[in-house]
Amino acid sequence: MRAIILMFDSLNRHMLSPYADTIVDAPNFARLASRSVTFENFYAGSMPCMPARREMHTGRYNFLHRSWGPLEPFDDSMPELLKNAGVHTHLASDHPHYWEDGGATYHPRYTTWEFFRGQEGDPWKGVVATRNNDDGGAAGGDWRAGMKRQDLINRSYMPTEAEHSQTRTVDAGIHFIDTNHAADQWMLQIELFDPHEPFFTHEAYKAMYPHRYDGPGFDWPGYERVTEPEDRVEHARYEYAALVSMCDKSLGRVLDAMDKYELWEDTLLLVNTDHGFLLGEHGWWAKSVQPWFNELVHLPMFLWDPRTAGRDARRGALAQTIDIAPTMLRFFGLEPTPDMQGRDLAVVLEDDTTVRDAALFGIHGGHVNVTDGRYVYMRAAADPANGPLEDYTLMPTHMRSRFSVGELAAWEPAEPFAFTKGLRTLKVHTKSLMNPWAHGTLLFDLETDPAQEHPLEDDDVELRMLRLLAELLHTSDAPKSQFERLGIPFDAPPTTEDLLVRRQAERAAAALEPLPPLASFHAEGQALETPILELLQDPRCRTVLERLLPHLVTTELVSIAPQFTIYQLAKVSPVAPAILEQLAQELAPVPAA
Repeated sequence: MRAIILMFDSLNRHMLSPYADTIVDAPNFARLASRSVTFENFYAGSMPCMPARREMHTGRYNFLHRSWGPLEPFDDSMPELLKNAGVHTHLASDHPHYWEDGGATYHPRYTTWEFFRGQEGDPWKGVVATRNNDDGGAAGGDWRAGMKRQDLINRSYMPTEAEHSQTRTVDAGIHFIDTNHAADQWMLQIELFDPHEPFFTHEAYKAMYPHRYDGPGFDWPGYERVTEPEDRVEHARYEYAALVSMCDKSLGRVLDAMDKYELWEDTLLLVNTDHGFLLGEHGWWAKSVQPWFNELVHLPMFLWDPRTAGRDARRGALAQTIDIAPTMLRFFGLEPTPDMQGRDLAVVLEDDTTVRDAALFGIHGGHVNVTDGRYVYMRAAADPANGPLEDYTLMPTHMRSRFSVGELAAWEPAEPFAFTKGLRTLKVHTKSLMNPWAHGTLLFDLETDPAQEHPLEDDDVELRMLRLLAELLHTSDAPKSQFERLGIPFDAPPTTEDLLVRRQAERAAAALEPLPPLASFHAEGQALETPILELLQDPRCRTVLERLLPHLVTTELVSIAPQFTIYQLAKVSPVAPAILEQLAQELAPVPAA
């Protein structure tokens, strides 16, 4: 038995022809759909990148107990379980987060692995900055300035498509297939960082999407609201489409290898992604700082399994990323571990058997979301403090750093969870840079509102979805603090007293309003361009901010960049236009007597 996982990052389901009418030229995804089963209701679980990969390894949710981080000592790793059972597992990837502090325990779980450098500002080639170097956007206050400068350096070392890290990663995967196609008992994971931003392709792919645009280069949108002119937004969409077309070519190379060696007879092929990417939908770019709309979490998923031999078929059962580990283990004759929450998808392939009634998804400290396939319920925090919030870990690292001494100074020992194998973890009190309270609790009916443009107010539906959410929280052994943060009773079923949609509807509606251009505000609105930390030093201004922006003062301002202004912050956390106008007036300098 053999298996191939081809995983992309930030691949949008709604821009692939097996799922939608699209501008994207990607014939190999249509070819894949004809050779496999296409999943109609496949959802993400924990976001973003490494939390999703922890789910792929462990078959259980990550986001309820900790933020971005490594595999824990008590985690069951699917590739490692296979390795220990005599299945050779190989990882070929250009995903840079595997080699940062918060991802450093994933790749050693494979038997062998190889990495190709250069994506997204990866600290790869050393070119010392000079005054004449492009600052990558630092002058505009872009916190990614250093990454952007490094990315420009990295691109200069990939002048041709053959040298692109995506191409070299697929080369390595094909080499593994060429070398081992006659062998048995192996699993190959080809994992591509693309089409994650920045949308770097060579001219042949850009030429596939001719359009008129004479503005500045724009292939790396920020994690924020859309404020750019429409031609720049359209340009970014075409840049993304070009990169998806490059990914489609890579997929075609894998399909060609399957054909060449007749691997369809006994080799499983799974093609997936971790999450999507907003390209202006709902007025947002990217992910993480806004609610997890369906464009981000309703994922493309294709599976060819020789056990069932289903092809050119579609399945509607609700499935998730946590199902991948049990599916792979069962394919190789191993049983999922007791701690795994996912299910073997072979039963879905056979007759579309229901494997779950509802699915959780979210990010640590954000909305906790649940869907039953028709309704999506996004539960926000009950109050502006968005707490209590805790990290439970024995591997105290963030994405690109270790936990600080200050963070660890007040850690407490936590009681074991059901999945920690009797181990007590560190309980570290924390705050989140995204605050779901600012967006409010949202309920959508995907049957009547598939684009999620009209939030629903229906107490009966909300109560049913809230009870599903509470049940799944308990099933996942979520900490009591999550219930408290969300305003959900821990020891009793939720009642109508615990509903939040109507109570938070006004704020939710305001959060969905577009952000007006800066120039449209009050003539004395210079305060919107003044660094917030500077405003907080003035007692009068601080009082205004605490009254009008309580959620920002208690959470988002904890670690903002020194130059961040109110308007810049409004691009990543919703502030109603009326509130911005009021801030502009009340924060205006007091005329001298």
